[in-house]
Amino acid sequence: MKMLINGEWRDSVSGKVFAVHNPATGDAVGEAPLGGEDDVRSAVEAAGGAFPDWSAKSPRDRAKVLFFAAEEVRRRNTDLAALLTAEQGKPIREAVDEINGFANILEYYYALSAGERGEFMNLRGYGRITVERRPLGICGAIIPWNMPAIIMGWKIGPALVAGNTVVLKPARTAPLTCTKLAEILGDAGLPPGVLNVVTGSGETVGREIARNPAIRKVSFTGEVGTGRQVALDAAPTLKRLTLELGGSDPMIVCDDADIPMAVEGVIRGRFYNCGQVCTAVKRLYVYESIADEVIRRLKSRVEAIVVGNGMDRGVSMGPLNNRAGLERVVGQVDAARERDEGEIVAGGRVPEGKEYERGLFFLPTLIAGVPHDSVLFSEEVFGPVLPIATVPGLDEALDLANNSRYGLGASVWTRSADVIARATEGLEAGIVWVNQHLKIPPEVPFGGTKESGIGRENGSRALEEYMEEKAVLIRL
Repeated sequence: MKMLINGEWRDSVSGKVFAVHNPATGDAVGEAPLGGEDDVRSAVEAAGGAFPDWSAKSPRDRAKVLFFAAEEVRRRNTDLAALLTAEQGKPIREAVDEINGFANILEYYYALSAGERGEFMNLRGYGRITVERRPLGICGAIIPWNMPAIIMGWKIGPALVAGNTVVLKPARTAPLTCTKLAEILGDAGLPPGVLNVVTGSGETVGREIARNPAIRKVSFTGEVGTGRQVALDAAPTLKRLTLELGGSDPMIVCDDADIPMAVEGVIRGRFYNCGQVCTAVKRLYVYESIADEVIRRLKSRVEAIVVGNGMDRGVSMGPLNNRAGLERVVGQVDAARERDEGEIVAGGRVPEGKEYERGLFFLPTLIAGVPHDSVLFSEEVFGPVLPIATVPGLDEALDLANNSRYGLGASVWTRSADVIARATEGLEAGIVWVNQHLKIPPEVPFGGTKESGIGRENGSRALEEYMEEKAVLIRL
């Protein structure tokens, strides 16, 4: 696999490469060029050269390329999903869903492109006023490893339809699928230089994208500390920023909830993608009167989760993606155990057995009776671990849910219209679900409050994030 710059597949300037490993087996599944600052600058030059022609096309003509690419992505879904599972670790059925999700996003922005228009006003005393929307120019996209295809779609879909050109950096542990998707876009008719892919480390490639003065916007998804650094690097040139950062999503289960449905919501919301989702359920607050039943049902369901290589039949949860992530989760659970912060009801350890020796596995874990000041609630746990606390009612549940530096997502499970109204009004989050969690269709704007980030992706709002407004006043 090579880097894509100006429509050509190239080695890095350094000539160095890095290996990409399967987190379930430790085996190398591919390699990518170790790009650097000079590679980013070449990509920026290519993007700048492609911008005049690309931005001059109509939104619909730009979007047609995305539509044709989506068709090809669906045709090649099986191979793309296998590649995604090999480098990221998720079960193959989740990978299939993610590849389809990428195609859905491209199709959505194709449909949205037909409605792009400016504004017109006729104000007495001022004349005729138009508000025109123009593309920003060259945009940077920095992609994480947990949902690389979906998040690539979130960033490039609106950027390209709005008329921008893009320099994209995939995650170092999962660059292969993003690169293959870029290749498909090129084959679908995307002109050279419109989308450029530079692989490498965040310290070099990512920082040059954030610092480069020719790049007018950076969209970054990742953890809070790195997001702060991106903002600092971008500040001298006053770039636009979209930062989708960490989350510690609370889920509140009320005493009138459909308990079996809520339990299934926990299972999917916490253990999908081995818990490596920004909007995963990371804190569970259950009303005291139903806590025993909820925990009993959860224990039964969690113990039925099959952990293993995502390519194996019957596996419902794969490994963590990288060793640093595994070590962080192990450390958080060990710290809670040493401090006697709750009872480990299920899991809580690395699985035993020869099939797990080379992989980055951790058993799906439930910890009940967790005190409200536990590290499991104050930190983001980016893995298959769910701390559970009981609450007497909605007021305390909302107070605890909002007692976090994060504000990405939250959910409430109830049949009460009054509780729904109070919870959706009171929860401090960028997205609130009722009797569901985790689903984010392309039409829904997505982003966080507090330290979970700034800006929005998805929906028509995302197009605005990639355009400048120009007001024109005409007096005849």
